[in-house]
This record gives sequence, structure tokens and C-alpha cells, in this order.
Amino acid sequence: MPTINELRKIRLQKLKAIKKAGIESYPATTKRTHCIREALDNFTELSKEKKKIVLAGRIRTIRVHGGSTFLHFEDGGGKIQAYLKQDKLGQKKYKFFLDNFDIGDFIEIKGILFKTKKGEKTLEVADFQILAKSLLPLPEKWHGLQDIEERYRKRYLDLIMNSEVRELFQKRSEIIKKIREFLDKNGFIEVETPILQPIPGGAMARPFKTHLNALNLPLYLRIAPELYLKRLLIGGFEKIYEIGRCFRNEGIDRNHNPDFTMLEWYAAYWDWEDLMKFTEKLMSQFGIPKNWDRVEYKDIVKNNDEKTAFQKLKKPTFVLHLPNIPLAKRGQALQGVVGGIELIKAFTEQNDPIEQKKAFEKQEKLRKKGDKEAQRMDEDFLEALEYGMPPAAGFGLGIDRLVALLTNSHSLREVILFPTMKPK
Repeated sequence: MPTINELRKIRLQKLKAIKKAGIESYPATTKRTHCIREALDNFTELSKEKKKIVLAGRIRTIRVHGGSTFLHFEDGGGKIQAYLKQDKLGQKKYKFFLDNFDIGDFIEIKGILFKTKKGEKTLEVADFQILAKSLLPLPEKWHGLQDIEERYRKRYLDLIMNSEVRELFQKRSEIIKKIREFLDKNGFIEVETPILQPIPGGAMARPFKTHLNALNLPLYLRIAPELYLKRLLIGGFEKIYEIGRCFRNEGIDRNHNPDFTMLEWYAAYWDWEDLMKFTEKLMSQFGIPKNWDRVEYKDIVKNNDEKTAFQKLKKPTFVLHLPNIPLAKRGQALQGVVGGIELIKAFTEQNDPIEQKKAFEKQEKLRKKGDKEAQRMDEDFLEALEYGMPPAAGFGLGIDRLVALLTNSHSLREVILFPTMKPK
């Protein structure tokens, strides 16, 4: 069995042969007229017209039967069979394909659609062109791979070899699109706030630190967009949301990744009752029942053991009156738990600048005692609050956790395209 390096040398020789024949081995353009899904969906009409079309994609199988060769190739939307015939292409062109094309190569094929005797929709090849020569062979044994981390490290191979993985990430995209559509329909506007922040705020978490050379300024990757979104409430926006990456320099496990996607929305003149009703409507878009249970935090969480406590909650549940939430009005903070996992943290927002300053001061005392997750005093935010912020409710949802729940994935790493990994 040849090694991967030996196979690469063989493919490099084929690449040289393609170039020697005066053919561009990595052309910048393609003459594709249809994607494969369009060709399959319109097969009856296209095959009846006997009109030549051009398809393009990656070769997945090659089966040679003397003067005939069948191959399957696929693009992002589908897979189709192609039929190469020596009599049709000519001996030289046919041999050129057999000598220089491999599974994994990207190919452009011009031909006419027809059905084989077995009824398979097929493209009879009149001409073909290399689009990209693959120098490394696709793995033969990728399904059931024991080293799960290898799948995450080489996600591109995971996507090539496992159609269900591609489908999962298509589902993720649809979930985010559905959230946007729901919020837009209900009068929210999407905004963007800084990822690099002079003071990390909006949550209790340890930040990543960086440095801006141009201003000789220490900065932090945001742990949450909250304090900037509240500045927008102060500025006159009433319903806003942001979907974006946040970063927390803490542990990695099935429910945590150092960078993750968060949805936060804020609505002026709402309280936590409005928030809970709206949350039920939003989550019902994904088949999660309305009329969530409500329980008191102090009744279910003992000794700060939230993981264990939440796993006992069988139905979607609001856990009310969370303690020690520095940015919330006292007593009006909650968590939303679905499937035993905390998906949501939300509260009636603190808009009293004097009370907010007291909360920050308590956090600073904790910080001095060694709590690296304590929130920082943010004088700029306090100044903004003194100009007046309307009463408001705010909501944070972990997108990765929601996708994991809706796709029955056992870990966030399954639903993040490129999860944080320790290099080999």
C-alpha cells in the first residue's frame, strides 16, 4: 500500500503532465451553466432538448470498464454520474483523463443528460476540463474515525466525507436566519458593536487581552456586547439585537468553547414579564413548547451547583431571581433552561446610574480579592447612564448551545466549524 507521500508524488507527476500538455491546471474561471441540483431538478426538460450543459464539481468515484468510464462528481448542492466513452471523446482525450485525473480533483464537464439502462440520471461527456488538481488523496476510512479530534482539526475533510456534517452546518445557518427573521419581523434592528474593548464588560468572565500598537493601548476581546448595546438604548434605539462572536478565557468542555456565538437583544419599555413572553414565542419557532415552567433559583440550586440542578429540569423552564447579577435590577434576573442546559440569561436592566456604580464597586472589591471573573468599573458606561436610559429588558442566548440542542449534538465542538483545539 503506497504511503501518502508516495501518492502525492504520483499526483505531482500528473500535474506536470497536465501543464506539459499546455493546459491550465488551476484555471481562474469556469463555464458552468448549471449547478448539479438545477440539472437534476430540470432533468426531463434538459434531456429532452438534448442541449449541452456544463457542470462542475469534485470527483468522488471513478469506475473504468475498458473503453468506458463512469464517475460521480459533486458540487455544494448535489451529486451526479458522468459517462466518458472512448469512441465519443477520441482515444487521446480519453487516455488523458485516465492518466491524469483522480478522485478528489475538481472537474468541469460539458455534455448531454440521459438516463442509463438502470435509470440513473447521467451526463454523457462531450468534453472536460481540469479545474483544480488535488495533490493529496481523500481518506478511505473517515467514517467511524476513532480520533474525534482529528475530525475537528481537519473539518474540511469532515465536510467532504460526511454529508450529514454539511447538513448540520446548513441547519445551523437556517436557525440563525430564522432568529433574524423573527426579530426583524418584531421591530428589532440588527447592529454591530466593538469586539475590541478597553474594558471587558457585560458578563462575569475572564477575558483575553491584546494590544493595539497604533495607540499603544491595552485592549480586550469582548466577553459580551451588553454595555455597548445599552449605550444604543441611551442613544434612542428601542429594539436592537446583535449576533456575533464573544470570547472568554475559561475552561473547555461539552458546553463551553473559548470563542462562541451569542445573540443579545434589548427592548426599551419592557420588563422581564414581556421578555419571558417574547422568549417563548421566539423559541416556539424551533418546536420548543410555549408556556415554560417557572421555578425559583433558591429552590433548586444548592451550593452553587447549577449543572446538576438544571439537568433535573425536564421541561423548558425559567429559573427566576438569580443572585449576584451586577447589571440587573435587583431580583429580576433569570436563566432559560431547555433540555437541562442553560441557553438563556436575561433580566430587567439596571438603569439607575447610582445603583449601577454601587454594583461595580462591589465587583471591584471581589476583583481585588482575586476573583478574575469579576466585572470592572466602567466609568464611561456610567457617564452614559447618567444621561438616562429607558426601562428595558435584555436577553442573551448561546447560539452554539441552541444548535447543539436542536441537532441532538453531544458537544459544542460538533456545531462549531472550527472549535479551539490544542495543536498536535
